[in-house]
Amino acid sequence: MRQKGLNTIIKISLLSVMAFILMFFEIPLPIFPSFLKIDLSDLPALFGAFALGPAAGIGIELLKNILHIVFKGTQTGFVGELANFAVGATLAVTAGTIYRANKSKKTAILGLVVGSIVMSVVAAVLNYTVLLPLYAKVYKAPIDAFVAMGATVNPNIKTVKDLVMWSIFPFNLLKGVVVSAVTVPLYKRVSPILHSEVIEDKRRTA
Repeated sequence: MRQKGLNTIIKISLLSVMAFILMFFEIPLPIFPSFLKIDLSDLPALFGAFALGPAAGIGIELLKNILHIVFKGTQTGFVGELANFAVGATLAVTAGTIYRANKSKKTAILGLVVGSIVMSVVAAVLNYTVLLPLYAKVYKAPIDAFVAMGATVNPNIKTVKDLVMWSIFPFNLLKGVVVSAVTVPLYKRVSPILHSEVIEDKRRTA
């Protein structure tokens, strides 16, 4: 039991480092404001949530952002890291919980679809109520400045609500689709590694 717990901690740590590294590879999209960039740093958290449980997904998202703060610092007064953790953890927990109920490819896909939708809704609500006001305080700029950034790529954006509806919600939905599309084929390959101690235990008891 003690050895199994140590193996789990090691795997969560390694996945967290992978997620931290992936945070550096951000891709801006011309259809969204410049402050919204896609990365695949939620991928290791999903691997962990599927293989080790939803709590592991939360741990990976938390450690990833702690590493980011320690080694790169924060340019957003920790608001960006808070947002990244909350949104990523929502996806990992939702998808991991659904997958854990009945582990199959079909359930994994269902979990990722539902997780992407829930993540997008949570991101929209958090940005509208908490995150955008916090960003405004950190940057000492009116929220209208963020609305203006959104308006440069989408003339339909005229208010904070428009920014959330036309940029933040669809961006996170697209991010969920991209991360999910990568997760499905890759998880099958990494799953044996993440379950290696289980396979070893079965060999010993055979």
